[in-house]
Amino acid sequence: MLTKTVEIINKNGLHARPASDFVKEAGKYKCSVKVARAGEEENPSDAKSIISVLLLGLCKGEKAVITTEGEDEEEALNNIVALIESGFGE
Repeated sequence: MLTKTVEIINKNGLHARPASDFVKEAGKYKCSVKVARAGEEENPSDAKSIISVLLLGLCKGEKAVITTEGEDEEEALNNIVALIESGFGE
């Protein structure tokens, strides 16, 4: 299991379009991908579910904790973190 904390840098946070991109990226991998607001890691959301990701309501400047577990966990974590750090192209 791998975990990394990353800051949301998008002006409007993790709204519909970036959340959709996030879920699409997470869905590319066989491993389990979870996301939680920093400080609330005990109750992570399924990063492959658009509803779960949107319900987190992550805003600009908040930190998200991404956890991957499974056969391609390292690739998944690296690519998801890179997507978030890129600002989803916004």
